[in-house]
Amino acid sequence: MQPETQAGAGSGAAIGVRGLKVAYGGTRVLHGIDLDFTPGSFTALLGSSGCGKTTLLRSLSGFVPVEDGSIVVGGRDVAGLPPEKRGMAMVFQSYALWPHMTVLQNIGYGLKLRGKSKSEIAAKVGEMLNFLGLAGYEDRKVTALSGGQRQRVALGRALAIDPGILLLDEPLSNLDAKIRMVMRHEIRAIQQRLGLTAVHVTHDREEAMTMADRLVIMQAGRIAQVGTPEEVYDRPASAFVANFMGAENVLPLSVQHGEGQASVISGVARATLAGNAAAALPNGEALAYFRDDVASLDASDATAAGGDLVVPGTIAARAYPGGIYRYKVEAAGRQITVDDVARHELGTKVGLRIPLQRLHIFPATEAGIAA
Repeated sequence: MQPETQAGAGSGAAIGVRGLKVAYGGTRVLHGIDLDFTPGSFTALLGSSGCGKTTLLRSLSGFVPVEDGSIVVGGRDVAGLPPEKRGMAMVFQSYALWPHMTVLQNIGYGLKLRGKSKSEIAAKVGEMLNFLGLAGYEDRKVTALSGGQRQRVALGRALAIDPGILLLDEPLSNLDAKIRMVMRHEIRAIQQRLGLTAVHVTHDREEAMTMADRLVIMQAGRIAQVGTPEEVYDRPASAFVANFMGAENVLPLSVQHGEGQASVISGVARATLAGNAAAALPNGEALAYFRDDVASLDASDATAAGGDLVVPGTIAARAYPGGIYRYKVEAAGRQITVDDVARHELGTKVGLRIPLQRLHIFPATEAGIAA
């Protein structure tokens, strides 16, 4: 799936990015990014470490200089403007709060820089405190607050200047798991209530999928796929995206087309697809990607039926994370992870039953980088 960004620069977009290139010390980090951010949307920039997602966010905010390209906001290119002139606010991973200041002073800091009067600052900060559930905390030092409360203060400081665009740089990574879950929903609710355009950087797939209405998957300074969480999860555009989105099992296959159907072969295992599903498969050597919950364990002599591929294998390892058993199965020269409710002993011969419709299959030549 190609990014929906090839039209005029930012037409109807809160932010329109065109040909954006960024380099650090002569090393190119972003390689000509084209991307639109729709007004009121919540976009997550997602990718592994070093993919360029944080650099893209910081170039939008003005904290990283742009080598080439444009960032259009409100009909003007802001790529050369300082952060405070871009109509955006940023929440940092480290919160970036002033430890010697009170909650009131931290939330009102941006307003003070903009020359607002004390009464205006007090009124706006009071509004933010009520909005964020921090009423009564205005005179406390931020060092006396919990992690979740500090995150709310950082969010309040960003929102106090009434930005149209909110940038979030992994703001939840320093919180414990329980508070992180709460803050995911709070930030999303605030964004929707205020109608902000939000851009959120994270390496956490679940966080991205539960908070954002659009994902931008990045790979080595380029965009690998843009789409809704459902599109990216269920219909990955490449082996890299499939693997990154949790389809970490890899099974070598051979695909043979003929007369409206395709045979999918893995060693002695064979299954057949017909119609559009068959036509969509590559021809020849391929790699199939799938998640742990896709395959099931069957008897070693089980046969294929209804579009299932049954690959012979051997139980190599077993763990019990709770509720199900997690197995490592030696099959087709690979170790496949499978979740199953039944207990099997190590060394047991099994049939690895895999529905073809739930495999993400790519030509071996294209998929090798993610295998």
